[in-house]
Amino acid sequence: MVHLTDEEFGKLRGESVRRFTWRAENISISVISYGAIIQSIRVPDKNGVTYDVVLGFDDLESYVNRNEPHLGGTIGRCANRIGGASFKIDGTTYQVPKNVGSDHLHGGIIGFDQVNWKSTVDGNKVIFSYLSKDGEEGYPGNLITNVTYEVKDNAIYIDFVSITDKKTVVNLTNHSYFNLAGHDAGAQGLFDHVISINADKITETTSESIPTGRLLDVGGTPFDLRTPTRLGDVMAKDELLFDDNFCVSTFGCTGLNFISRVSHPNGRYLEVYSNQPGVQLYTSYYLPAPEEAALIGKGGVGYRRHGAFCLETQNYPDAVHHRDFPDAVLKPGDIYTHKVVFKFGVAKSGGPQVTNV
Repeated sequence: MVHLTDEEFGKLRGESVRRFTWRAENISISVISYGAIIQSIRVPDKNGVTYDVVLGFDDLESYVNRNEPHLGGTIGRCANRIGGASFKIDGTTYQVPKNVGSDHLHGGIIGFDQVNWKSTVDGNKVIFSYLSKDGEEGYPGNLITNVTYEVKDNAIYIDFVSITDKKTVVNLTNHSYFNLAGHDAGAQGLFDHVISINADKITETTSESIPTGRLLDVGGTPFDLRTPTRLGDVMAKDELLFDDNFCVSTFGCTGLNFISRVSHPNGRYLEVYSNQPGVQLYTSYYLPAPEEAALIGKGGVGYRRHGAFCLETQNYPDAVHHRDFPDAVLKPGDIYTHKVVFKFGVAKSGGPQVTNV
């Protein structure tokens, strides 16, 4: 049995920001209407100790004013990068904000994780809705988006759905920062994770993380995560690892595809399933370096470099500029659909096999 509660998390310009919490025997998850952000995920380890495994903040003010890393947020209209911060649709050039060098990142100056979404409860589901108006952050078209959260079977089911009245670029994702050792476990907790990703290629990028259009085989490289690999072992070879788009090997198959499995010696594991062609593995290099002031998160904890990992299911970055990438343009009359499942569990002897969702 899953119990859902609704409470006020704060006010934004006089408007109530809601926090929804699902509680079940082995999982507790909180999502706030501001940014449709996953604020907390509490799951047990093999000793029955329950702890929060996502980075975040305790108060609304911190999300509004200090969440530059997009902790837990719903990212849009376009997650990841658009090279040159512009694109063409039917011969018309659209300029979007340059908020990372000369490029565009995660929807611009005010992305979808920086607005308060309308919320509706439907049984065990919460539906967050947002109208992004024509011209917002430079994007064409009035875009209506619903993000539905549901918790069942120790998993978070997230469905993104968008429609538009004008051709536009859409690529949504959830940007949760996970650390199965606990949100406060830092880099050492991250290094002990063992990860596998269902991908035999990555998108090659420039030094500014803009795809070149080439897909590179992962075999014989640090990106070969097709078999379980301890993060600390591979990251010791290059501290910049990882911030890369992995091309899902089974994309195009019917239904949800297995994307990744991550486990920790404490027994906690996370499995990710999605219908998207790519997943961005990011190990938080751009959180504050050890010599810098930490980002203060929940419980006064200081978050720093390599303190968590992200698995952002997505279309390929900069897809609007590459004909051979999956199409990033949503047309009137079509529906953008993106499904992702984050499934948690506790490993028994030998560890569990990949489960169906």
